[in-house]
Amino acid sequence: MKDLYDILGIAKDATSNDIKKAYRKLAMKYHPDKNPDDNQAEQKFKEAAEAYAVLKDETKRSRYDQFGHAGVGMGDSGHGGGFGGGGSVHMSMDDIFSQFGDIFGGSPFESFFGGNRQGGRSRKGGSDIRIRLKLTYEELATGIEKKIKIKKRIPAPGVTFNTCAQCNGAGQVSRISNTILGQMRTASECPYCSGSGKTINHRPAGASPDGMLNKEETIKVKIPAGVESGNYLTLSNQGNQNISGIAGDLIVVFDEIPHEYFVRDGEHVYIELSIPYTTATLGGTVKVPTLLSQVDLKIPAGIQSGQILRLKNKGFPHLRGSRQGDQLVRLQVFTPKSISRAEKKILSQLEKEQKPIKMPYSKIDL
Repeated sequence: MKDLYDILGIAKDATSNDIKKAYRKLAMKYHPDKNPDDNQAEQKFKEAAEAYAVLKDETKRSRYDQFGHAGVGMGDSGHGGGFGGGGSVHMSMDDIFSQFGDIFGGSPFESFFGGNRQGGRSRKGGSDIRIRLKLTYEELATGIEKKIKIKKRIPAPGVTFNTCAQCNGAGQVSRISNTILGQMRTASECPYCSGSGKTINHRPAGASPDGMLNKEETIKVKIPAGVESGNYLTLSNQGNQNISGIAGDLIVVFDEIPHEYFVRDGEHVYIELSIPYTTATLGGTVKVPTLLSQVDLKIPAGIQSGQILRLKNKGFPHLRGSRQGDQLVRLQVFTPKSISRAEKKILSQLEKEQKPIKMPYSKIDL
């Protein structure tokens, strides 16, 4: 894939102002309304928008600088409408027009380039619904399909409308402002109909003043293996509807339920395991729980407290690849507080047989 800095024609140490200027220039040059039926121009227009979407965001830019396209999810297919955390930056034309506010202080292109762009932005949909879903470590490791109940707003059956007299059904009102480029006409949402182009004529009984109802719905959510807290899944058109029936999105944010003894660090998982001093001295094999089962762990003779042994491929799967994390087992040598007479006798004999050991000293950081 093309380097994002090359797409915008800027250096890697470009300032945010440099990035904005470069994008503005390319957006003006390759806008589809200035280049009708030119697929190459439209592709360049989209590439510039996707590059700007990453580089304008300090977090995404840092991730891109460190990991390249994979760090911001570029080149991966979406999941259920869009999976995020790092966040994919594949953009529809609606997405591209929605970010013009950063550059032009609104969305002037429809009017600036003559308006009535075929296939242009649709009217604003309903609001998004955002929920949090708690998942166990086992569910995160294997992936799972869950049913969730949500309440969403929909137009009440039987509601009828009139065309908005303020915007004549356009959903937008225009104003002319003076800029350094001359006069520019910008469009904004009609305040009388909230962008729907309609006002209510008849409101059925039980509907809210804006002609809407709350509806409970059960939705299946397929969660891929490897997600972690803060990742989210976007289900397109499953959010609240506006008065015209155009829906927003449902955004499902994942939260991890803390585990009884595992601790997660990205793809890896940690556990602390106590072993008898005899096993630490002589070596042996112990049973260790993993995310999905139990396995045998070989303990080398002479191991010390605090040492870590690695179980390959026993951690969490990588979300966007075939890689599997590891399980890291930190060992603690267990010293019993009391022992039997027989054990004491054996240890006393061992102490007599044992060669003198010079014990190391170390400095404590207070």
